[in-house]
Amino acid sequence: MADLSVELTREELLDYYGTMVLIRRFEERSLELFHDKRNKKIGGVYLHLYNGQEAVGVGAIRALRDDDHVITAYRDHGPAIARGLDPRRLMAEMFGKTTGVSGGKGGSMHFADRSKNFWGGYAIVAGHLPVAAGIALEIKYNKKDQVVLCLIGDGATNNGYFHESLNISAVWKLPVVWLIENNLYGMGTPVYAASGQPELVKRAIAYGMKQGPRIDGQDVLEVHKAVVEAIEYARHSGPILLEAMTYRYEGHGVSDKIFRTRTDEMKEFRDRDPITVLGDYLCSHYGESMCRELEELEHKAVEIVDESVEFADKSPDPTYDDLIRNVYA
Repeated sequence: MADLSVELTREELLDYYGTMVLIRRFEERSLELFHDKRNKKIGGVYLHLYNGQEAVGVGAIRALRDDDHVITAYRDHGPAIARGLDPRRLMAEMFGKTTGVSGGKGGSMHFADRSKNFWGGYAIVAGHLPVAAGIALEIKYNKKDQVVLCLIGDGATNNGYFHESLNISAVWKLPVVWLIENNLYGMGTPVYAASGQPELVKRAIAYGMKQGPRIDGQDVLEVHKAVVEAIEYARHSGPILLEAMTYRYEGHGVSDKIFRTRTDEMKEFRDRDPITVLGDYLCSHYGESMCRELEELEHKAVEIVDESVEFADKSPDPTYDDLIRNVYA
């Protein structure tokens, strides 16, 4: 594991651990509520969970300043929590309530919070990449000292939006960190079966932009260190492409069951679970007192998720006026 014990405070390390645990418990409860057809708290057809990828979202997003920007695709629950969005309002969004971050209109795939410079949650594959480039263009045009972090699923890298967005960011030297979350599968198709160049970070060469490292996405500290350096580069010199190797413990969406056949592969990644990796590191460096604090964070995460469910359940359903609000034509 990357040793950042000198660079990060004890409190920061605990924050990383607590946030990863909160994401995991939030996702587990979301899956449970989705499958509870009797009460039907979370409706819809799709639910894309972040279990297993927590180290990427937390390590990368914690490298940003508050005035920087972050945007992601539809597997957005984890990044939203990592960015500091209120779990109660996130759960309310999935319940379709007016107190949700998108007013209950977007649901699981459309989390956003302007106050946090968190711009989504996008359901269209790779559809958020041109938006990321647009935000970065505004930053450069107005000579602001900000950066955009754009999280990209590996399945999006064969989409035309990927080519167009990375190309224009290189042409205009836009301040974007493009971070591929390579969980080895685009829906159910393995990367090697869909990409002539399976080392996706090498695509930076084609666009003439800086090629960042291919990093261990199970190690939150390695992710953090790499993204800190990438952000510093992007802030002053233009775009950079990184790739984090990670894994998701659930299917592409809740209807995808083929992942259950990948038992050996699943065991390999669960043996290096990002929460366990960081927890073992902290206990070995700080001793028994740290282990007890980690247990407390586990309990706290469960309490926060319980509160989020209660808040969402008690929140009002949208009315007709809510439905037509923000419709201007």
